[in-house]
Amino acid sequence: MALFSKNKTIQKSDILKKPLPKHIAIIMDGNGRWATNRGLPRVAGHRAGVETLKQIIEFCVEINISYLTVYAFSTENWKRPKEEVNTLMNLVVEYIERELDLLDRNGIKINPIGILDELPEKTLEYIKKAAEKTKDNNKLVLNVALNYGGRAEITQAVKKICQKIANGEITPQDINEDLISRFLYTSNMPDPDLLIRPSGEMRLSNFLLWQIAYSELWVTNVLWPDFKPQHLINAIYDFQNRDRRFGGINLS
Repeated sequence: MALFSKNKTIQKSDILKKPLPKHIAIIMDGNGRWATNRGLPRVAGHRAGVETLKQIIEFCVEINISYLTVYAFSTENWKRPKEEVNTLMNLVVEYIERELDLLDRNGIKINPIGILDELPEKTLEYIKKAAEKTKDNNKLVLNVALNYGGRAEITQAVKKICQKIANGEITPQDINEDLISRFLYTSNMPDPDLLIRPSGEMRLSNFLLWQIAYSELWVTNVLWPDFKPQHLINAIYDFQNRDRRFGGINLS
């Protein structure tokens, strides 16, 4: 939970005084509850969540965050009602249609991660289009986790490494943490410094299980559609005031 003073409103200028996290990951949770609390269908919550995502992306660009990874749809989300799943997939298409040119002009590189070939044809077509159009951008890398699961990601990495061994390209003795990382979706990216979970749930939900080994966790009861840049400022400020030891001790 947040550690900053409840009596102080943290300003953007406050977080710019210290090093910012290079990579922020967010579990965009609480859309359905947000809608239910307002007597609306769950799909209304997902639409509101898309608008929140737009604001957060814009703010990350504004303060020069290098990587943002958002959990949009998990491998387990297929279990949800068909109408809700279809809406989520259509929202991906709608968002790309509406925002792609702006994202491109702002230097954002869209990098979808997950088991993409299992997505509906039109959704896959649009995310590939977005990735291709923005592939040379370097202002912000936006990793969009679609049909993503942390265990599935590690499993496919193990399979690829096994195939390399079978082909005689590497030996089992070559396997180390760096090698495994190179076969993950986030290859050549720094691990998330900060993982944010709106909605108050205290679990990882199969998200970036390898990459967040030493990420700082920040949980808020605010539901994702109500999450604002101010909340991100609060999370970053809290992150900046933690003692990150990575398993060691601080001797200073």
